[in-house]
Amino acid sequence: MSAVPPRDPRVRLTWVQPEDLVGHELRQAAQDGRDAREIGERWYAAGGSPAPDRAGASEPPAPPRLRALAGELLDELAALDSPLAGDEPTDLDAIVAACPHWPGPPESAPAVADRDGLPTAGRGRTPSVTPSRLHAAWLGRAAGCLLGKPVEKLPLAGIRTLARASGNWPLTTWFTARDVPAELLAAHPWNRRSAPTSLAENIDGMPEDDDLNHPLLTLLLLQRHGCSFTTADLARLWLDELPAGRAFTAERIAYGNLLAGVEPPETARRRNPFREWIGAQIRADVHGWTHPGDPAGAAAQAHRDAVLTHTGNGVYGAMFTAAALAVAAGGESDVHGCLAAGLRVVPPHSRYARAVRLGIETARTEGEFDAVVDRLHAAYADTHHWVHVLPNAALLAAALTHADGDFTRSIGNAVSGGWDTDSNGATAGSLAGLLAGTPDALPHHWTAPLKNRLATSVPGFDGIGFDALAALTHQEALRP
Repeated sequence: MSAVPPRDPRVRLTWVQPEDLVGHELRQAAQDGRDAREIGERWYAAGGSPAPDRAGASEPPAPPRLRALAGELLDELAALDSPLAGDEPTDLDAIVAACPHWPGPPESAPAVADRDGLPTAGRGRTPSVTPSRLHAAWLGRAAGCLLGKPVEKLPLAGIRTLARASGNWPLTTWFTARDVPAELLAAHPWNRRSAPTSLAENIDGMPEDDDLNHPLLTLLLLQRHGCSFTTADLARLWLDELPAGRAFTAERIAYGNLLAGVEPPETARRRNPFREWIGAQIRADVHGWTHPGDPAGAAAQAHRDAVLTHTGNGVYGAMFTAAALAVAAGGESDVHGCLAAGLRVVPPHSRYARAVRLGIETARTEGEFDAVVDRLHAAYADTHHWVHVLPNAALLAAALTHADGDFTRSIGNAVSGGWDTDSNGATAGSLAGLLAGTPDALPHHWTAPLKNRLATSVPGFDGIGFDALAALTHQEALRP
């Protein structure tokens, strides 16, 4: 009988250890143009290490003296001025002032009934959104997320190898371990937490994921406070309803800051090297879905959400996504018009705007999507973490542009490009689902395994169906 290995007695929490945050902040400083060379030299001379490449925490933990130094250096790094700050404001008024093509208010028109006799959402706006379109959006988000879950954290080469080994390249269906040689599975292991629920042979409804938890929290936020919610309302909601262990990267740092008595929006800035990562972008969908035809309103609402945890480009990710989805929710534009609408709410000289434009332009000039991905990885892979918002924004824009509205290609492209696979798949699926317009327009092999059932730790929603979520979202879109 083999001995049972001893359990680790430590609580090694990811994304919060000061000794790991320094490496991420040094990398962010280099991207921002802040001169942190002297601080970096002090850190490495003292025995500090770069941030982990893929994991959320390094091994072993730092000794007390190094951890104390890490805290001091994080504060010094925060005090360095960025030469890019003028082009990348976080304040909403400054963002609007920086956007020469900021969208105007939507035209008013009386609300009308949809084909089922139900009032269409939009608070009297034109265009409007139907429950059926919202149902397709929820399904699309879930399917895209689930497709990306088993390969999250895998490098691009591993994703391509596993998919090709099962004859699924380009991606047209779920990942599977069936018929994949054991040596390939050993060389490119699936995401440990996700494989039991997200490979084709294991899917049984939609498993829990932060990319679905956050839209549920947004829905809960609107139910309690309406579209006039404040950032403080969101903070209190998180403390009441979001388990701390279900928050990651910037969200986990902000959560800890709240518990330490830090007020928003300082929660996004204090010792938070993840403030320009993808977290706020994955929280933006419901803001867009409930503002059909109103990209400016959706972006402003997403901004109030995003500044709890993010600054600059991290905030733009939420605003871009909300605006693009708002136009898609209205049903009067194609995918290219949606992406153009998203760019109108992002400062044009920001790195986020440049990333989106690069993704679009690359997708238009390359016939094969693998070539698109290779060019984007050449631009970002050596300089940005796989969860940073900029490479993922470029990939998302490229995936949607190249797919030209096709649902399978939209989520397949987004996941096949690597980086934050489940988050990009979710956002691509959300927009492509809206454009499809109805659940029946989505391929059955993507929606059937979801079984109209979502698992979550967000109170009141565990086991809920996507049709029920669409009805609840529609009610919030109708609310004055």
